[in-house]
Amino acid sequence: MARTDSTGSTWRYRWAHRQNERRQRAFRDADETWRRRDEELRRLRTLAEDFTGSAAAGAGLPLELAGDEVVFWVLPAAQLVEVRHTAVLPAPDLTVAPQGTPMRSRRADGTRIADAGMAVITSRRLVLLGGRGRRDWAYGKMTGLAHDPAAPVTLIQVLDRRRASGVMLPADVAADFRFKLTLAFADAIEQRPAVIAQLDEAIAEHAQLKPFRPGIATPAQARLTGFVPGGRRTVAIAAGIALLVPVALLESDPSDPTSEVAVAATPAPGTPARPAAPAVAGPKRSSGAATPTPARDRLCGAPDNPMGYGFCAGERIREPAVAVCDHLDCVPEFWAGRGYLVQCGDGSVSLAGGSPRACGSHGGVRHTFRN
Repeated sequence: MARTDSTGSTWRYRWAHRQNERRQRAFRDADETWRRRDEELRRLRTLAEDFTGSAAAGAGLPLELAGDEVVFWVLPAAQLVEVRHTAVLPAPDLTVAPQGTPMRSRRADGTRIADAGMAVITSRRLVLLGGRGRRDWAYGKMTGLAHDPAAPVTLIQVLDRRRASGVMLPADVAADFRFKLTLAFADAIEQRPAVIAQLDEAIAEHAQLKPFRPGIATPAQARLTGFVPGGRRTVAIAAGIALLVPVALLESDPSDPTSEVAVAATPAPGTPARPAAPAVAGPKRSSGAATPTPARDRLCGAPDNPMGYGFCAGERIREPAVAVCDHLDCVPEFWAGRGYLVQCGDGSVSLAGGSPRACGSHGGVRHTFRN
């Protein structure tokens, strides 16, 4: 037997089931994204702590090491790229930038492939052992360093060469190469603790972004709009029509004397026009009690909601009520947002106001809710 509430209906239970499934799905997606980033940050933190090299790691390489020089990392597949024109690269720094969009295996614009061979990161330099010879980039002579965000290309500028050059690596190892090169450079200038401190700060900030598990929707929270196909949009359209019909009837009221005069003043076809009789003033209608202000006018056009969130002047809403998604159509991963409450182009609401990605797949930002 189907479960029913006190009204004898089952749609409330179906509404609660759909709401809970949607909330859990959005939470799982946000939590998985957060965990992947957390694991990556902690992996980099461990690598920065344990990053060591040895002279033995360079055994068998056609590379002569200095007395205190050690090898940190060797990559057998690398290409030498050279910049076609003179360029000024930004000064090298110790910033650990997160990997954004996936890189494509292509060389950067304005560069050419000059050689191919093995890339070696040591405690003093980056070396490419190519088929045409060796190319060194000593940390002590490095004046510029740039990582292409869209291609697995790293360009370096040094004092003893006029044009910048660098290496292109397989896309799947480029991020690790860049981090290890940063660690090697930091070691050379005795600043590895600064990189570790930067990662500790990034881990602490990321921990504050951990998504909260959503509350459980109950059948008692279901609104009547959940029973109507199309939900609030259907109800809003029906309400708009219901408001327009009385206005149209009032404007065409046949008992209005001015309407009768207007009808009488219109001559029948073939009949000479007659002067219209003066209009007789009808009884003055009493205005009666003041008409309550409609909710959408009170909220400046915002969807009706018991929290009083509207589009009028006021403060932006950064911490909405827990039950906001019971009364407004929240986007997936709503609670993962870290901005203020906005309405998207398709009528849904998002908590990512202020971010350039807010309502990205929902028609863009239309309005900002205020309280």
